[in-house]
Amino acid sequence: MEETITKTIIFKLNNQEYGANIDQIRSIERLEDIVSLPQTSDFIKGIINLRGSVTPIIDLRTRLGMKETEPTEQTRVLIANVRDVQVGLIVDEATDVIDISPEVVDDAPELVKGVDYRYMKGVAKLADRGMLLLLDLDYVLSLDEINQVQQVADE
Repeated sequence: MEETITKTIIFKLNNQEYGANIDQIRSIERLEDIVSLPQTSDFIKGIINLRGSVTPIIDLRTRLGMKETEPTEQTRVLIANVRDVQVGLIVDEATDVIDISPEVVDDAPELVKGVDYRYMKGVAKLADRGMLLLLDLDYVLSLDEINQVQQVADE
């Protein structure tokens, strides 16, 4: 049985390239005004109204333990499906969509530049880009956090 090529969206956080399966991404949006919410985790920045749908916005940098930065012209929001909940993930820049073959992907080491390995699907070794950290967006939020985000979206 042939392993399948994965279409992967490439985005940057803190000048490091990351990838996520394009199947989890619905769209890429510019950062708009976010309505902030009291009493939520620090990485939940608030909500936006995206084409009539209330969408919680998560700062992926903060979530992965990096320091927060001011948005720039390149800042994007990846609208993703995380365990059947639509969320927006703020990234520094969305740069590319590429095909990644399974034979260039290794398991994630326990610690990669401070990113918790539970969020990682693996590391792709690419001739033209070097190492690319592949995130598993389903694990970027815990079930409790998903429920918190879902409650926020429902209010």
